[in-house]
Amino acid sequence: MNCHRTRVAVAARFLAPVLVLLAAPAAHAVPSFARQTGMACEACHTVWPELTHFGRVFKANGYILDNLKQVRGVTAQKEEILSLASLPPLSIMVQLSDTQLAKPMPDPAVAGASQQNGSVAFPQQLSLFYAGKIAPHGGAFIQLTYSNDSGGIQIDNTDIRFADLKTLPGDQSLIYGVSLNNNPTVQDLWNSTPAFGFPYAGSNSAPGIPYGTQIDGALGTNVAGLTGYVFWNESLYGEVGLYRSAQQRTLPLDSTAAGVLSGSAPYWRLAYEHNWGRHSIEGGLYGASFKFFPGAGQALAGPTDDFQDVAEDVQYQYLGDTHLFSVTATRIHEKQTLNATYAAQVAADAGIGNLSNDLTTLRGFATYYYKRKVGATLGYFSTTGSTDAVSAPNSPDTKGWVAELNYMPWLNTKFSVQYTAYSKVGGLSNDILGDGTGRKASDNNTLYILAWLSY
Repeated sequence: MNCHRTRVAVAARFLAPVLVLLAAPAAHAVPSFARQTGMACEACHTVWPELTHFGRVFKANGYILDNLKQVRGVTAQKEEILSLASLPPLSIMVQLSDTQLAKPMPDPAVAGASQQNGSVAFPQQLSLFYAGKIAPHGGAFIQLTYSNDSGGIQIDNTDIRFADLKTLPGDQSLIYGVSLNNNPTVQDLWNSTPAFGFPYAGSNSAPGIPYGTQIDGALGTNVAGLTGYVFWNESLYGEVGLYRSAQQRTLPLDSTAAGVLSGSAPYWRLAYEHNWGRHSIEGGLYGASFKFFPGAGQALAGPTDDFQDVAEDVQYQYLGDTHLFSVTATRIHEKQTLNATYAAQVAADAGIGNLSNDLTTLRGFATYYYKRKVGATLGYFSTTGSTDAVSAPNSPDTKGWVAELNYMPWLNTKFSVQYTAYSKVGGLSNDILGDGTGRKASDNNTLYILAWLSY
């Protein structure tokens, strides 16, 4: 394996979270749930897609609460063998956007030229959802998406569940179930974890954050996992499961593929929520361990690159009739042991990086809405970690702020203006591209205008 291939493999491992997040913005509030339950969006959401306590319980129960006329099948022993809604729970979603950078990016094909600034995405994303009940104890959230950056249609965030509810002594409840999903944390009940955390949409033409942890979106739609969970008394939540590689567009998985999981990757989650009056607060832990074959010409055998992610999260909500306020935050720490990549670099005798690295992501956001019509979010993000001669020569440190204004004339229509400001990118504030052109971190500041419609 030559030095160039080694650098590509390492860069791909660090940049994968960014590429996935830009390619598949998160969305999981769809009108088919409202049609199925007969309740307006505000029952399950503060302002979509952020879930309320009722919305979290609805999700844990497998999306099966149904207020539609059913087509039923019953055996002679009065066992229900079929329960189909008279209307299928389908929805569509479209995102239209415009992106403006503080300074256009250099054109990679023409020296001294710049890329076009002011990128219009029409659409940025168009999605079809099946979101609702499948059977008496089973439901699903399945998203099929066209994205303008890929120019194709592919499976997006998907969560298929079986769940049941038991009443325990003392009038306590126990919800238990399993989730088959394709993105670690997409099945989570809180908006403080990565898959459905703020920002809920972002530009796919902006440079973005160049480094991220594996659990922070890197594996979305490229893995399949089966997890089991319990939710005691609508307060204490626990979940464990395993993920395997299920890459799209790369079949069969062989030495030409990069980032293939070795065996199964364990995932775990523990959270506790307390509700009083119109308030709720949650605190939790989550994490996973991933072992990857580097691929890119190396056989899918032998040493692996190992990533251990451990994270904490917190979420507070106040749900008033007029005022709504929420705060979410998460901190993800990743320990990397790059056995395969390091061995290949040593063999190539060039471009030697570290055997071990660490990466830490911190995000915190506060959101206020007035009558679910007008709202604003202000947040901070930071990525820090070890300097690596190959993958992060100036350290991965990237920091900045996000401010967003939203107007919702109707509960299924949102207009947003989002501004992202960077103080540091890849460990640098100046000459962040390292090519002597003097591009500053603030030149990546991004104005993003979005129309988000669901029906």
